[in-house]
Amino acid sequence: MNFSDEKDYIMRIIKEMVRVLFSLMLGKQYKSVELPKENKFEVCGRTLEEFEKMADQGLINEAENMLLENIDYTQKGEVLAAALFYQHVAEKDSDFLALHNYSREEALEGLKALAKEAGYGEMCEIFSDYF
Repeated sequence: MNFSDEKDYIMRIIKEMVRVLFSLMLGKQYKSVELPKENKFEVCGRTLEEFEKMADQGLINEAENMLLENIDYTQKGEVLAAALFYQHVAEKDSDFLALHNYSREEALEGLKALAKEAGYGEMCEIFSDYF
């Protein structure tokens, strides 16, 4: 497996985990999680779009820390916002991620930790066979 294949493989796992998390949390089957930018997801008064803009500016670690420090794991919308944040970050170019001291592997680990903390650890166990 070359580097490009590995990147694509991790991205596919992240997208599938987000899709399954949405399905479990909302009780609906989602074929893909490609939500319009005007979505209403927020964490502690900040919109998902604000966290994504921080990541786009290279403030990935700062955005992640802010997100995780303020998240209420009992609020589905907040957990889903965080999951979408990890998907957004993982879609970034490898050079961009490296420049800002982040990686797709970190996004995957963050998503796994998020799912476990939100009570969906069994989902991680299912996916553990693949990573």
